[in-house]
Amino acid sequence: MKFQFSEKKVRLPENVHAYAEKKVTKLDRYFDGETEALVAFSVEKNRNKVELTLHAANTWFRASESTSDMFASIDAAVATIEGQIRKNKTRLARRLRQDAFVRSVSALEEVSFIPESPEENFEIVRTKRFPLKPMTQEEAILQMNLLEHSFFAFRDEDNNGAFAVVYRRNDGGYGLIEDAD
Repeated sequence: MKFQFSEKKVRLPENVHAYAEKKVTKLDRYFDGETEALVAFSVEKNRNKVELTLHAANTWFRASESTSDMFASIDAAVATIEGQIRKNKTRLARRLRQDAFVRSVSALEEVSFIPESPEENFEIVRTKRFPLKPMTQEEAILQMNLLEHSFFAFRDEDNNGAFAVVYRRNDGGYGLIEDAD
């Protein structure tokens, strides 16, 4: 597993990085091949925040946890990712290591106390069809606001009519998703 650490508004001792590496490495048992982990540490409003992003098996896993203790935030982020994997284990089965969910209990191994939640059904309950009209990004944001939606799909005039989506971010700003082709 390859690790990358970043720190925002905080300087952490090396033992915090070592602890995070030890905890995140336990998730490696779910994956075959190379796994990349990005661990971002920050302190916001006297809360220790850990953002953990894993890229493995052509899938991205992300968790963000904030507690009063950096070690507890690391534990919570790892538990969140493990919960995501367990919750979607049947959908991820083709991408994960074949024996990822087979437990071999040893005296040294930590036992996960995360309850297995029932897997939710991805059921499409409504389908809408509409023509994607060429427009500028500003026009798309205006249209999204007029419809009171949180996102809007359109063909970007400024990018040769490529598919794009504008969306409202949690911080109040706007985001743009562009087609990479």
